[in-house]
Amino acid sequence: MSETPNSNGGMHVDIELVRQLAQVLDDTQLTEIEVEDGDRKVRVARTVTAAAAAPMAYAPPPPAAPVFAPPAPAAAEVGASAPASTANAVKSPMVGTAYLAPNPEAKPFVSVGQSVAAGDTLLIVEAMKVMNPITAPSAGTVKAILVESGQPVEFDQPLVVVE
Repeated sequence: MSETPNSNGGMHVDIELVRQLAQVLDDTQLTEIEVEDGDRKVRVARTVTAAAAAPMAYAPPPPAAPVFAPPAPAAAEVGASAPASTANAVKSPMVGTAYLAPNPEAKPFVSVGQSVAAGDTLLIVEAMKVMNPITAPSAGTVKAILVESGQPVEFDQPLVVVE
């Protein structure tokens, strides 16, 4: 492999190596490659226009985790059984774990029959160690709480009915 000195007598560049690396970029559809040999480092990169870029293939989403239905006695714990219609239910904006109180020793944020104002915290959904308050979209009365504290919840799952 031939090496050519640059015009200022500094680092020598192996042109054949650069050509081989460029060929690897073409063959593999990579946008850059870097090779290091002792104190020499060669990086070859190219820009790809959006029209020339290969279409991205995405992996199919993983199968949905099963939704755990609360056992029958849970209705008494939560305060009311789930109504036939959950049209007015506040739904989970994310996948996570629902908590009805700020901590295990505290009283729940809301209870069935309680009046709430718009913006009042109904419960929290923990996702990736972040506690996200779920608030009432409008003033009303809590008609049903559809989850238990500590229960995993899915995106768009009904949580609390406020009418």
